[in-house]
Amino acid sequence: MSVIYLLISISIVVAIFFFIAFVLAVKKGQYDDDYTPSVRMLFDDELIHSKVEKPKVENPTTL
Repeated sequence: MSVIYLLISISIVVAIFFFIAFVLAVKKGQYDDDYTPSVRMLFDDELIHSKVEKPKVENPTTL
């Protein structure tokens, strides 16, 4: 029976730790921006294509 008391007390301590971590994350603004991630996935392909540019090769025979 003492093992159950030990497990319950450890689980309460762990739950309090995660609750404090959650409250600190909310206070620091971790969850403030909920619009940008949903829009960012729509423009990911455009960002990748704009970064990749074909190298310009000058052909001396056409000059």
